[in-house]
Amino acid sequence: MNDKRIDGKAVAAELRKEIAAKVEARRAAGLPAPGLAVVLVGEDPASKVYVGSKVKACEEVGFLSQNFRLEASTSQEELLALIDKLNADPQIHGILVQLPLPKQIDVQAVIERIDPKKDVDGFHPYNLGRLAGKAPTLRPCTPYGCMRLLKAYGIDPMGKKAVVVGASNIVGRPVALELLMERATVTICHSKTRDLPGELAQADIVIAAVGIPQFIKGEWLKPGAVVIDVGINRLENGKLVGDVDFDSAYEKASAITPVPGGVGPMTIACLLQNTLEACEAIEG
Repeated sequence: MNDKRIDGKAVAAELRKEIAAKVEARRAAGLPAPGLAVVLVGEDPASKVYVGSKVKACEEVGFLSQNFRLEASTSQEELLALIDKLNADPQIHGILVQLPLPKQIDVQAVIERIDPKKDVDGFHPYNLGRLAGKAPTLRPCTPYGCMRLLKAYGIDPMGKKAVVVGASNIVGRPVALELLMERATVTICHSKTRDLPGELAQADIVIAAVGIPQFIKGEWLKPGAVVIDVGINRLENGKLVGDVDFDSAYEKASAITPVPGGVGPMTIACLLQNTLEACEAIEG
């Protein structure tokens, strides 16, 4: 039996290889390498792991990488001052402030302070607005990664019914906009949705981004559905699982992303892609 797993590691590795070749070509032409600044505030264990992965990925493709680690007690004014400094730094083409942030900091104020041209997370209202207007520039990395996975596996959303479970600004809303651009018929479900199993039973493509471990059951799915599981949840025993009950969903789906090894590697690869594109746009 053919494996139904969508291999995000392999697709991300290919994208990173393409990016590294473009960076090498820039260097050979005497052009600056893309520069990414990653800012971590506090000691959140998961955030520290994510930041480490992003810094390592930058080094692998030849980016200039700057890593800023700030105390959990850092004030909003101090963080905004750092962002202003990075906005003005000609060596830095991308700025990423790792979320979540401590309670004393207004997340939206931080997102909006980043120069939209350097907003490689794609969260600035300008970049989200460009996506909504079907003229995307820097796109939110995880939704962008989901779409690149579909494309890599020859899955065309056009005309298909897609159900997105989760309505966050980070994944749910932007991935719905991405699917709309590809001419899918899109339904966004959330905590107030009535009859979620009924909605999922009609879905050709399911994007799970609800943040609840193994929440979506295989029996809810339409036979042959494509399942993209964005969730990363750690169980009490230390095991990482997604928002989808993988074993039962595997039986129903025609293709499905595992956790780990599915969407996660694509998020980082798309961050690198955004940083390269930001560099090219800024440097000309």
